[in-house]
Amino acid sequence: MTLPLVLASSSSYRRMLLQRLLLPFVWASPDIDETPLAGENIEAMTARLAIAKARALTASYPQALIIGSDQACALEGATSIMGKPGNFEHARQQLRACSGHNLIFHTSLVLLNSQTGASQSSHDVFSVRFRQLSDAEICRYLELEQPYDCAGSFKAEGLGIALFEGMAGNDFHSLIGLPLINLCRMLRQNGLNPLKP
Repeated sequence: MTLPLVLASSSSYRRMLLQRLLLPFVWASPDIDETPLAGENIEAMTARLAIAKARALTASYPQALIIGSDQACALEGATSIMGKPGNFEHARQQLRACSGHNLIFHTSLVLLNSQTGASQSSHDVFSVRFRQLSDAEICRYLELEQPYDCAGSFKAEGLGIALFEGMAGNDFHSLIGLPLINLCRMLRQNGLNPLKP
């Protein structure tokens, strides 16, 4: 018998992505402290938070496959993490900083079997190259899409694609917050194949 699937996330973007696999699932917010630790690099932070999110739901879902995912991004060569802008002015500042540069996304994924305690994990890196953007283009984009809840201040699945010169990585979905290629592999290894007749 296959265990039920649980998404440990309050993100509507991750729910939208998981729905593409046409598998039944429930979701719940893990409500954890996501503050970076002193001296922690971006890869270590996302890995720690992805497993923490999954583990936070084990008491509520003691017999389930729990998906935890965490994402952060930074400009190439920078050590500071670029967060969600929250408002127009912060988003404009982020897009000005990104103009003509690469923004690197790190997405960690965990699939935790809460019945056995076994887990699988992966880390995806995806790069977005921004073209040179004028202030008028930045303002027009923000007025149209208002991506204030998105790290990097854009929605690649929407009009944000018009900001880019190129992209590089294994799985476009990791850019939105849930690497579906690696997730499908993990699910198959746990007896849950989206393509099983």
